[in-house]
Amino acid sequence: MSSVRVVLVGPPGAGKGTQAVRLAESLGVPHISTGDLFRENLKQRTELGLAAQRFMDAGELVSDEVTVGMVAQRLTEADTEKGFILDGFPRTVAQADSLAEILAKDDHELDAVVALEVPEDVVVARLLGRGRGDDTEDVIRRRQQVYRDETHPLLEHYKSRLVTVNAVGEVEEITERVLEALRART
Repeated sequence: MSSVRVVLVGPPGAGKGTQAVRLAESLGVPHISTGDLFRENLKQRTELGLAAQRFMDAGELVSDEVTVGMVAQRLTEADTEKGFILDGFPRTVAQADSLAEILAKDDHELDAVVALEVPEDVVVARLLGRGRGDDTEDVIRRRQQVYRDETHPLLEHYKSRLVTVNAVGEVEEITERVLEALRART
């Protein structure tokens, strides 16, 4: 694979963060997490970070404009030339359209959208096992429903690039399944 531009999607608890780090390492491309981008922009007090802070201080979701701006800026960095693993973005069809526009400026496009599939009961058990106070079964199941509602249109949007991977099993096995699926696709 000469270059690989991948979006990783999956419900909360599917192991996206873990897999993104492992895949980025295996493929020699950066793992780009919107959570990390937010933290870095806030810490550096960038214009986008300050804009995000205003939304968060008001108890609102950070706007697409700010989120897309952070991602667009990150994708101009030299280490993304050979590709990237995007984790946590895009979350909506509008964000997906923005990502396509960003990539098109450099005559690039996504190679694949990898959907990590995990049965809800498995995800609930994983998240309850973390022992976080805010991870009650009701809250976890609600987040799963929100994910399904928000992500279904995105998966439909990306159906021509979609690669579905069973994300139940040992971490190493899942990484190998994803890599195999990506090799078969490119």
